[in-house]
Amino acid sequence: MKPAPFDHVRIDSPEEACDLLAEHGDDARVLAGGQSLMPMLNMRLAKPAVLLDISRCAALDYVRVEDGTLAIGAATTQAAIEWRPALATEVPLLAAALPAVAHFPIRNRGTVCGSLAHADPSAELPLCLAALDGEVVLRSRAGTRRLKAAQFQAGVLATACRADELLVEARFPLRSPDEACAFEEFSLRHGDYAIVAVAAVASPRGIRIAVGGVADRPVVADWPDLDDAALDTALNDLAWSLGARDEGEVSAKMRRHLVRGLGRRVVRRARPTAGGLS
Repeated sequence: MKPAPFDHVRIDSPEEACDLLAEHGDDARVLAGGQSLMPMLNMRLAKPAVLLDISRCAALDYVRVEDGTLAIGAATTQAAIEWRPALATEVPLLAAALPAVAHFPIRNRGTVCGSLAHADPSAELPLCLAALDGEVVLRSRAGTRRLKAAQFQAGVLATACRADELLVEARFPLRSPDEACAFEEFSLRHGDYAIVAVAAVASPRGIRIAVGGVADRPVVADWPDLDDAALDTALNDLAWSLGARDEGEVSAKMRRHLVRGLGRRVVRRARPTAGGLS
């Protein structure tokens, strides 16, 4: 299929994008990498009157360490982050998860912020943002606001971004010296969306675990440091709390099994290095 007709506007500045979003509201959509939006346009699941193309907006193409976070502009591709030399020490969870995002040609065009804005509950980057308690920066004519992942991610393909707002930046907290993490997912084929994805962040203060692919958005749980029996109980309770459903070839029972198994592995992988990560 072909998309419905629309006007294409090449955006040169965030201010221009905000002005046009204020003017057109729900009739406008923002194009960055296009890896999620273009299929939706072609299937006519999205029918904007105006497409605001920020892909060549230099002011939104950056990555920098700022205020204890890795700040990533809206036009920055996933590949640019994946190949950042310091990523494994700055935000090791991103370094672990990015190779699992689709395939390299997709990551070469797709943007970090675009994935967050698309808000697929099986996607790896929203899961990382939730696990790290990161935030997004939204900008409009009225000003700027920052939302934590839990505030921003509203459901399946839904966020708290208003029609007149542009997601200009994602902020992933830098790793603390006493903190370690692990990521693992299960999919039918490499590059597919995850059936279940799990991230764990461990420190002397306890364990944070995040699960994607089961509920309508990533779900986060914070636990104290648990022994193996208590961990298994907590993971089982978490698996049942997510409301897994039978979908296609994948049963709810299988999803619960994956939450328990993947959860146990990522926590055990993160624990040995928490507090002593070199």
